[in-house]
Amino acid sequence: MTKPNGYHRPIDFKHGQVDMTHGSGGRAMAQLIEDLFVASFDNEFLREQNDGASFAVPPGGHMVMATDSHVVSPLFFPGGDIGCLSVHGTVNDVAMAGGRPLYLAASFILEEGFPLADLKRIVESMAQAAKEAGVLIVTGDTKVVERGKGDGVFITTTGVGVRPPGVNVSGGNVQPGDKILVSGMLGDHGVAIMSLRENLSFDTTIESDTAALNGLTAAMLEAVPGIHALRDPTRGGLAAVMNEFARQSGVGIVLQEDALPVRPQVEAACELLGLDPLYVANEGKLVAVCAATDAERLLGVMRAHPLGRDAAIIGEAITDPHCFVQMETSFGGRRMVDWLTGEQLPRIC
Repeated sequence: MTKPNGYHRPIDFKHGQVDMTHGSGGRAMAQLIEDLFVASFDNEFLREQNDGASFAVPPGGHMVMATDSHVVSPLFFPGGDIGCLSVHGTVNDVAMAGGRPLYLAASFILEEGFPLADLKRIVESMAQAAKEAGVLIVTGDTKVVERGKGDGVFITTTGVGVRPPGVNVSGGNVQPGDKILVSGMLGDHGVAIMSLRENLSFDTTIESDTAALNGLTAAMLEAVPGIHALRDPTRGGLAAVMNEFARQSGVGIVLQEDALPVRPQVEAACELLGLDPLYVANEGKLVAVCAATDAERLLGVMRAHPLGRDAAIIGEAITDPHCFVQMETSFGGRRMVDWLTGEQLPRIC
């Protein structure tokens, strides 16, 4: 019996697998798009099923655009999966530019033989994450590669948003005397991934912190519109962000080791794995830089938000022609916090 949409039988999402016809541009691909992607991401723009989306943008401010590819392994991990991660990652990139995320595009590269049940679970996770973040997935693309030439699924998301007038956040705005704040515990995401890969078990499960930060950044910018810089410390962790800010602004940065928020089980896992929490990826934390006079007010706003309740002031920018990032240790000395050398944690986002 033919379905009203012209397809002969429903997709078997419980037992079926991705095959090459799902990327061929024919009937099977159209059915996958309609029965899975359009059904899950349903909105007025996607329902048109064009190759792009046209939408009105609120007047004033500046457009913000960001894109990110997601290749995390494993695809499902404590606290999340590649689906919600792909939404959170791009939403956060737009938010870190001071923008209010509005729309996402999603591109999938699927491997032949990938279980449709897992694909459905991933897509539904994306849909839920987008709903919670208040964004619409309005267009996308799907490609299928031969068995053995992919790793299940890779997802690229591109986000568009609007930055309100008067907001100007950039890594090049950091000034000597500015305070450095972080929104919460460091290293959760990277350690959750590595613990799963290495089959490590702890008294308390370490879960990824993956989350959309646009609500937190909106509250922060409303309270302190003059925030100088925002960044989410993903690959390369806090250390990478600090070195980026130092290089972009031509300043030095001094961090306080005793002020860094890190869970005891994350510290223990890092010690076991030979990692430094400063370099471990986060997917639901942000770093903010503001004038010293705004720091306590900003800290209070961050702590009042569910995603910032463990926020802390962790250091300050200083005058330093060498643009070094240093750490004041618990023992009263200082050590360099340099760029990450090599790949500490592959395939974590």
